Amino acid sequence: MSVSRPLDLPPITKALRPLHLLLEHVTSRWGMLVLIHLLHRPHRFSELRRAVGHVSEKMLAQTLQTLERDGLVHRDAKPVIPPRVDYSLTDLGREAAEQVRTLAFWTKERMERVEKARDAYDEARAADHDSRAS
Repeated sequence: MSVSRPLDLPPITKALRPLHLLLEHVTSRWGMLVLIHLLHRPHRFSELRRAVGHVSEKMLAQTLQTLERDGLVHRDAKPVIPPRVDYSLTDLGREAAEQVRTLAFWTKERMERVEKARDAYDEARAADHDSRAS
């Protein structure tokens, strides 16, 4: 009998890994915000940091590098003093950003229903817990 190791993933799981990774990049906390803000126009790093809000320089830089590597963001470094770098969406990035924005709107419009479902779930769990404790 063979013991499966964590690296011995079924072929379908291996095939889905890159998809999960890209979805993680696009739907991450900072990835979503960067994509949505870049939908409107290109931004310099500092502008984007202010627009996104509450993101460290390191985290924003990592997010931009990841999205650039994925082909979603274009980094345009201009050879001037002081250095100027603009970030914009590629065509692929624009497609992704539009989908992310749609998901964000969908979430916002349905949040009240989600909160009601959570409350109902929590109440049912509490009642179940109370009945077991008695």
